[in-house]
Amino acid sequence: MKNALVLGASGGMGFAIVMELIKRGIKVTAFARSNSKLEKLFAAYPEVTIYSGDVFNKRDLEEAVKHKNIIFHAINLPYPEWESKLVPLTENIIRAAKFAKAKLAVVDNIYAYGKSESLVVETQVKQPHTKKGKLRLQVEKCIKNSGVSYVITHFPDFYGPHAENTQLNYTLRSVVQNRRAQFIGNPAIAREHLFTLDGAKALVELSLRDDAYGQNWNIPASHPISGNELITQIRELTEFKKKVSIVTTNLLRFLGIYDRQMREFVEMQYLNEQPVILSGEKYTKWIGPLPKTPYKEGLKITIEAYKNQFYSEM
Repeated sequence: MKNALVLGASGGMGFAIVMELIKRGIKVTAFARSNSKLEKLFAAYPEVTIYSGDVFNKRDLEEAVKHKNIIFHAINLPYPEWESKLVPLTENIIRAAKFAKAKLAVVDNIYAYGKSESLVVETQVKQPHTKKGKLRLQVEKCIKNSGVSYVITHFPDFYGPHAENTQLNYTLRSVVQNRRAQFIGNPAIAREHLFTLDGAKALVELSLRDDAYGQNWNIPASHPISGNELITQIRELTEFKKKVSIVTTNLLRFLGIYDRQMREFVEMQYLNEQPVILSGEKYTKWIGPLPKTPYKEGLKITIEAYKNQFYSEM
């Protein structure tokens, strides 16, 4: 039986990966900085070993990775930390994988592809035009040149339980709390939002196939959907009556005067005007049908997770 380590297990994608590994009967260690978050998420699962540590601490990583066959890298650093920490983070994880002689399964986004007017396939030349896209491409090259056996999966924006730093979850949190909500981007434009549990299922499936390694894989969402359609479905699920205001790029620039995180969002707003849509043809051909939870079902699960979270905090 394989033994897996999930880095960033308290985040949305990390949580989903842990749950998918549990379903498949794989021993899993959930690693994150906050022990209290890990306990809250996984204390009810005896098959999960909780390990709280610092991914930038060599000893913490080496201790956590002992006897592991696969490392899932699902750490999502805040945007303001990317420039100084993204490459050192990757180098630490590579060293840990070499130390344990483990394979590496990486959660990546679409930023390195840059702008695209057609369905994006894995063979497309990456020409990032943003600072964050160039950093993601640098990290990808670092992994590919490391000698570690890897799977790199490219995902669109996430939504789902515990996916706190995503644009759609930003809207859902306010809706569940019955506060005036905001939607980031042009609500008339259709783009992809990937349900984390679908992404985890696809990534874990790839990680268990030897022939999937040494490759990039695109994992698209169920289908592109407009913000207006999402807001309609959210209202139907929650009976939310308050206004959902639109956060434009200009508003983000203004908010960025006072909030660095908001300022960092600005350069990625091209995705809300000219979305990058992924092709899943390679996965379908090699592996089989992609996991595709309908948006309404994924939204319902995410909303219920928020309700349970807010209830437990009362």
